[in-house]
Amino acid sequence: MHPVRRQISPHAARLRRESTDVERIVWSALRNRQLGNYKFRRQSTIGPFIADFACLEAMLIVELDGSQHSEAADASRTRFLEERGFSILRFWNTDIVENLNGVLLQIRAVANARVEQKQKTLTQPSPVKTGEG
Repeated sequence: MHPVRRQISPHAARLRRESTDVERIVWSALRNRQLGNYKFRRQSTIGPFIADFACLEAMLIVELDGSQHSEAADASRTRFLEERGFSILRFWNTDIVENLNGVLLQIRAVANARVEQKQKTLTQPSPVKTGEG
């Protein structure tokens, strides 16, 4: 059976083709389940937005922010993604260049914590209703 090919937006496809050096460095560490056995997608479309890297299992988005990003400009985007259950980690390009191992450790730690929390939520029994019966 052939793998399923997801449809990606033309904008996401262009971003993949025109990756920055820093994006390529991070992708080489995240691809093929190399980091904590988590599956990351590159330039993943989520609603009207494109995430640099997304791990659906951990509901985690990793954004690499160069000079074109600002917290104020990304506020509505962040709100949209967080309302859908995603957590967003942002790293400046200089963080990647100067401390790649530290960045990867942080990504793995947050992914582990989010998956652990999700598993706890799924295994907790429902609260017992008390009252008349």
